Formats: sequence, structure tokens, C-alpha cells
Amino acid sequence: MELLKNHKSSIVLLVSVILGGTLGALIGPKAAIVEPLGNLFLNLMFTVIVPLVFFSVASSIANMASMKRLGKIMLSVFIVFTFTALIAAIIGVAGALIINPTKGVNSENIQKILVQGVNEIQNTNNTGVLQQFVNTFTVSDFVSLFSRKNMLQLIVFSILFGFSTAIVGEKSKTIANFLDSASKVMMEMVNIVMYIAPICLGCYFASVIGQLGPQILEGYARVFILYLMLSVIYYFGMFTVYAFMADGKSAVKIFWKNALAPSITALATCSSAACIPINLESTKKMGVSKDIAETVIPLGANIHKDGSVIGGVMKITFLLGLLGKDMTSFKSIITIIFVSYLVGAVMGAIPGGGMIGEILILNIYGFPPESLAIIAVISTIIDAPATLLNSTGNTVCAMLVTRLVEGKKYILNKFKANLNNF
Repeated sequence: MELLKNHKSSIVLLVSVILGGTLGALIGPKAAIVEPLGNLFLNLMFTVIVPLVFFSVASSIANMASMKRLGKIMLSVFIVFTFTALIAAIIGVAGALIINPTKGVNSENIQKILVQGVNEIQNTNNTGVLQQFVNTFTVSDFVSLFSRKNMLQLIVFSILFGFSTAIVGEKSKTIANFLDSASKVMMEMVNIVMYIAPICLGCYFASVIGQLGPQILEGYARVFILYLMLSVIYYFGMFTVYAFMADGKSAVKIFWKNALAPSITALATCSSAACIPINLESTKKMGVSKDIAETVIPLGANIHKDGSVIGGVMKITFLLGLLGKDMTSFKSIITIIFVSYLVGAVMGAIPGGGMIGEILILNIYGFPPESLAIIAVISTIIDAPATLLNSTGNTVCAMLVTRLVEGKKYILNKFKANLNNF
């Protein structure tokens, strides 16, 4: 009874998603008729995300006790994100070497999809490295910040705004208080929108499963199964290890007690951005301090993508296997790890980075341009589990950052304090 009481909303959401997926599998592509209801929820959530990210990030920095603390948080974020991404790449390579993802691939089925890649490459904007760097962190017009497609640029602006507010000090106290209040208002809006989540996400998941089923051809079934196996290992295994590293056995219990809602939302929406609100709420319940949560979660949605790193490994090894190229030598393994890290962790922050990352794979390995369609399909079929690892991983990373910034036992003590306040 206590379990049902504490996780009532998460259980309702899980049941809705399972029913939706079952319905989609039974009906097939016709399930797309209910997709608009799913889009209703996503559109509402996406319109909330931009102001939520601005107010939460700016508020956390504006009200931060010292700029020294901000520097410590950002350094810890870099260390944790890089560490977990490299672990994900190593696990992905190990899985691909143990179970060859191209064994049993029907090349004829894949050839039917090859022609789709040419147009996609021709439509990609090949900008210079310096200009791409500029586009990654800035926009040319203030109005362009108010788009979820420019989330990283909005975060940079929010950090600068919060930093400037903190520097001004007492004279900007009114603005700092406004940012804090506005952040709370936006979270309350999220709570209101979540009331329709079970129905809408059930419909959306039904549509996704209904349309995805026919796309998993024989050639991709092995990749899909391998990715699911690695996802289970990483989700239950590494997330538990990370939580233990954060604050011992108590942190493991705290993490898994609060991981259900972020995980369900990630699987149902296939969007790290859409998971920002629920991740913020869950990390604070886990005992992560407000300023760390509101820094790590928005940043993580853009630049922390362990699931995409493993996906990068799958794409590379799949093409290497199709073309009969070696992927067992030490040089090949190191190259796969490095390139998959770039594709999953670095390119994810660049506008249109998914496509650029896939083209990077083609360029580095000299794969034919038509190969883009092959890995584009892989991106589609692994989208849900990849988002699960990408998004839910941000919550446990917030715990790791807390350990580096706050020290031992902070999470447990904060968690107990939250329970007492509740």
C-alpha cells in the first residue's frame, strides 16, 4: 500500500504506456491516428521548457552563494559527464565485439533503404569549424533564444544572466527573487500539464510502436536486441555503480526510489528536453541541492548522452561489419571509442548535431554517402532506450556532481531533511 501511495502517478503513467504500446503492436501503423493526442502533451511541455530552463538556470546562479561554487560545479559536471560517456563507449564496444551486430544481416533489405541517404547528406549544411562553434553556443538574434532547438544557447544566455545578476549583488535582489519565484511557477505549470500525461503518452507510445514495428527488418533486429541488452546492463548496472559512488548504499536506495518517473517519461517521449521538468523534480527528491540540479539537468539534456554514445558504437560497428572491415585491433577499438564519444557526447550539443555526427562517422571511416540511411534507421529503432540512458543518466550524474561538490553523506542528509519537510 505504501508503494502504491508513494508511486501512484508513476504507476499510472507506466500502465498507460504499456497499454499504449500493446495497442500499437496490435493495430500497427493505423495507431498513428491517436498520435495528435500525444503531440498535445509534448507541445504543452515543449512550450514550458524554454522559460523553465531560463528561470531555473538563471535563478540557481543568481542566488548562488559564491562564484567559486559555480566554478566547482561546472568542473565537476565536466569530469562526471566525460567519465560516464567514456564508460558507455567502452561497454558498447565490448558488447559489439562479443556479439557481432551484423551477423545474419540481410543486405538486400538494407539496400532498399540506401537511396534515402543521398538527399539527406545533400541537405546538410557544411559550415566551417569556427562558424559551427559559434552556432553551437550563440544565436544571431535574441528572439531565436526562445526555441527548444536552441536550448544550449539559451543555457549559455541564462548562465550569463544569472552570473551578471549575482555580480550586481544587493541592487539586483529583486531580480534574483523574481527568477526564483518564476522558476517555482513554471514547475507548478509542469505539474498541471502532467495531469494529462497518462492518456497523451499512452496514445503517443501506441503510435510510435505501431509505426516502428515494420521498420525493424531482419537486418536491424540483431542491432536492436544487442542495444537493448547493453541498455539493461548500463541502466541497472552502471547507474547503480554511479549511485554507490555518489554516497554509498544509501544513495543507491535513494536513486532507485526516485528513478521510475524519469525513466517512464524518457521511454514514452523519446526526448531528453521533455524530461527536464521531471528530472529536476526527481533529483531534488534524491537529495541533490537546488543549484546543482538546476545546472546539471538542463546541461545534461544537451551534452550528456551516454545512450547516444553506445548508439554511435552500434552505428560504426554495424557499417564496419557490413563492409567486412576489421574492428578487433587495438587501433580500431580506440578509434571506435573516440569517434562514438564525439558523436554521442560532443555532437549532441551542436544544432543538427545528430546528422553531423553521422556524417562524421562516414567521413572518418570513408564509408559511402549512401550509408547515412543505414545508420539513420538505427537511430530510429534505438531512440527509446537511448533516451532512457541519456535522460535518466542525468539524474544519477547530478548525484555524482553533488558528491564532488558537497562531499560525503550530503545526499543522505538532504534526503532525510526533504522527508521531514514533506
